[in-house]
Amino acid sequence: MHAITQRLTGLSLGASGANPYSGYSLHDSSGIQVVLPEQGMVLGRATLLSPAAVWTQPGFAPAPLSHERMLRVCLDTGGTSLGPFKGEARWSDAGGRGSALGIQLVGVSSAQGRQILSLLEDALRQGSAEPEASPLPVQEEISDGERIESILTAISAMRNRGVLRRPGRTVRVALERLDSERGLVHWRCTEPGAGWGEAPYELELVGYNSAYRMRLEAASVDGDRMVTRLPEQLWRVRHRFHRRIPAPAGLRARFDHPMWRDLGRREREVVDLSFTGLGLSIDPGDLVFPGLFLTLELEMADGECIYLSGEVRHVSFAREDGRRLCGLEVRPRTERDAALWKRFVSQSLCPSTRTSETLLEPLWDLYDASGYFSLAGRSTEQFDELRRSFIDLGRRAGELPQLFCQTVWPSERGVEASLSSLKAYRHSWLIHQLGRRPGKPANLPPVPGQILRDTYQRTLEHAQGDSDFRWMVAYCESTVPWMYRTHVRFAQRLQDSGQTLVMGLRMMDAECNEPSGLPTGDLDIGPASIGEKYLLAREIARTRPAAYVESLDFTRERLEMWGISRTWQGEGLERERKIFVARRQGLPLAALVVELGHPGTNLFRLLDSARLFPLAPQGRHAYVALLDEARRWFAQRGRTAFVYLCEDDGAYAQAARLHDDPSAQPCLWIISASLIPEFLEHINEQSVGRSRSNPHHENSHHAS
Repeated sequence: MHAITQRLTGLSLGASGANPYSGYSLHDSSGIQVVLPEQGMVLGRATLLSPAAVWTQPGFAPAPLSHERMLRVCLDTGGTSLGPFKGEARWSDAGGRGSALGIQLVGVSSAQGRQILSLLEDALRQGSAEPEASPLPVQEEISDGERIESILTAISAMRNRGVLRRPGRTVRVALERLDSERGLVHWRCTEPGAGWGEAPYELELVGYNSAYRMRLEAASVDGDRMVTRLPEQLWRVRHRFHRRIPAPAGLRARFDHPMWRDLGRREREVVDLSFTGLGLSIDPGDLVFPGLFLTLELEMADGECIYLSGEVRHVSFAREDGRRLCGLEVRPRTERDAALWKRFVSQSLCPSTRTSETLLEPLWDLYDASGYFSLAGRSTEQFDELRRSFIDLGRRAGELPQLFCQTVWPSERGVEASLSSLKAYRHSWLIHQLGRRPGKPANLPPVPGQILRDTYQRTLEHAQGDSDFRWMVAYCESTVPWMYRTHVRFAQRLQDSGQTLVMGLRMMDAECNEPSGLPTGDLDIGPASIGEKYLLAREIARTRPAAYVESLDFTRERLEMWGISRTWQGEGLERERKIFVARRQGLPLAALVVELGHPGTNLFRLLDSARLFPLAPQGRHAYVALLDEARRWFAQRGRTAFVYLCEDDGAYAQAARLHDDPSAQPCLWIISASLIPEFLEHINEQSVGRSRSNPHHENSHHAS
């Protein structure tokens, strides 16, 4: 592909409603030459072309053109010449020999645009052009036998189809079942009479949002059936960061062409969608191309309209009925549109789930029935004081999708499963409060594990709709089999990459009315100075992994969480962080970091938390006094208790009058947002067939 640097001067992005750095990349065989007829000059072969701009790489310095304000440009294909078109020339660096030369086309008519796109369509069919905006898929080689078996088991259970690639064609196939004990895979050809052809076979299967490729040797073939050995390798192709699904029937989008108003308003069927993408079925006469910016109006079933800004990323010319499939990257135009769009896409992606604002009483009943309230030795009575604030905030959460998502899977029994998430830090979402009702509903999905998969998908994909999303955070109880198998093992497998973290800790309850009673002695405790805050940031960066620092806002710039605090406070919600330091004779010994969250955000008060960090070798001697300071701070804000997140051995816990369950093994769990598709794939693999083993113990709660 032709790469264009944005160091070019004067070429304005989107000046004509299109991105001049996009279009179609042209290979040598296209043979489209850029000609300046008035100068009698052939600039060179076109390397990137759209109705908005043409790019070439002249074999000479284009400096003689610098005095030309407006050029006339022709496109010569060897037998046909298009143009002349008006254009403004721009080039990079000093315009020396070999510099990329871009000519922004000006005042192109719809008839001229149709000529250019027709020329490009021919080049696409000949294989000498490709969309400049299309990203390449990410591939992963998988050779772990246990994981290969897990992936194929999930695909078999989901009844997903695949294709067998043969010279000149593909044949549709299905993975019928996996014989794990014998290491055999049973296949069926779903195209009558197509046949299997000769081995080896190259197959491609569709998973959650990936395609898995493999090469197989047949063990036996009997008509439309084939049995092969379990593959030793899979190659995973990641198609999209955000999952796309077919759009609801009847959904249509209206738009005006930004370059050619004479084409009139267009209304087209929406084929598929995701949080950031949209597919339209378009006509050739719509004259859309990669890099074109569109404003889309979508009318919902209730008559409400959502407005989106979109950039065309690709146009497929392969439809037999003559129509094209246009893929766009989209984003809502206003905050109102963002809330409506997120709710609409979430519901479309996981139609069996809901948000909880109308199901708060059944949700509370789910937590009781699932045993959530008894985690870490707690009793139901301890949660009664939080019930009102939980329900009050739950009613508001549906109106604040930029901060909250509470997913529920409803049934005739009430709520079968639920998972919450909230934007706790500048770039991080916290998932918490996972509950699963024991037993089975009457409308149990036919595929095992579907309830948990749907719940996870909606919750995590909601976070993916946040453009600032960089990290997913949770506090997991690793003794729960589901949490260990899905969360902990996934993060451990990738921990060497620096994109995940599993860190053991103790979650200790501190009652505000139970101070230690110990004297502070010669310690001076007060708010941290600027210098002490910088010292703390350096110490955390030195002693903690980068994933910890970045995800929990412990960078020097975000240490006091001003950004996320302002966002919460702008909605009338409590969220803040305060730093205190214990000093002896003016020298800082240790730092206390306390955080406050709005009442009801988490039933274990995880956002009302404290952490301690030593700033000197004797820093731990100040921990008990600092925890008493935390009690005073939280009590002043109307809290009766908080959670101390202990990251050391907690030898001072008894003196500080802290309480925890000695049998619990909580951990801080962090993964990069870029791994969410892989994590959802992992959830998909682990949930199939697993939920039958022990439904009660697979309730899988976070210790949060």
